[in-house]
Amino acid sequence: MTFFQSDPWNNMSQKEDKLVHTFNGIPFTSGSSPELLKSLVTFDAREEDVLLVSYPKSGTHWLAEVIMHLYASKAALTSPIEFGDVSKLDQLNRLSCKRIIPTHLDGNMLPPSFRLQQCKAVYIIRNPKDIAVSMFHYYKANPNLPTVDSWPNFLEMFLTGDVVYGSWFDHVLSWEKLIHDKDTLFLFFEDMKRDLPTVVKKVSTFLGLNTSESRINDICKKSSFSEMKTNTEKENHDPNHTVCALTSNRKLIFRKGAIGDWKNHFTPKQNRMFEETFNKKMAFSEVAKHLVYEC
Repeated sequence: MTFFQSDPWNNMSQKEDKLVHTFNGIPFTSGSSPELLKSLVTFDAREEDVLLVSYPKSGTHWLAEVIMHLYASKAALTSPIEFGDVSKLDQLNRLSCKRIIPTHLDGNMLPPSFRLQQCKAVYIIRNPKDIAVSMFHYYKANPNLPTVDSWPNFLEMFLTGDVVYGSWFDHVLSWEKLIHDKDTLFLFFEDMKRDLPTVVKKVSTFLGLNTSESRINDICKKSSFSEMKTNTEKENHDPNHTVCALTSNRKLIFRKGAIGDWKNHFTPKQNRMFEETFNKKMAFSEVAKHLVYEC
């Protein structure tokens, strides 16, 4: 059955057309220059680097907060490796301390040196229905992204991969190839919401850190979603430093952080449409079995 027949980008103005470009078949914002994307293959990873990987709107900032607290300021959290121009690689190379490097890149675009150096990678996954809703609101509020006129049109774009960073399905499957790799840890946003201390312990163990129970409890208090959102609204942050490759405005990053908000947006027909695409794309996925869609 074919659901989509229109071109979701056909109404984009010339000005908006400059906000997005395509590299290796994947849409990127103008914040990721083609020159940088081409140069990523030459990046020199270090054995002690830690990759923080996600599809957009999956809980990247939340997990970054946890990891930085675990390292207790003994590491540098960079902006995404794909965010900036070609000088980005030199900037990263000049950092002499341990680097926590975020990315929304598809697994097939990862610089090969990360695997060669056996770097630790933490991949956070969130149920795609909530991601679609979160991205819809993000698109509407973010002037660096093309205008979307309605939720039905955006859902069409999401399901066909015509959004920045492309298809959620392809992204997850590209990383799921490493699900049994000892250097890659897969986490779920919903598990962080339900039992953050257990997830923090898991991350600490994976990174080889000896973190006390009291320290873990303290990290959980400081890293709660509500606490981070409140602090972001109160504080003045460096606008050039963000773990998101879609905006430098941190106030656009935190919305509800809820499980099951998709039920407030999806019609029954849209839900059936989504399920049909999901079942087709993720039929053999191990990750798909563990996704949680409501509290």
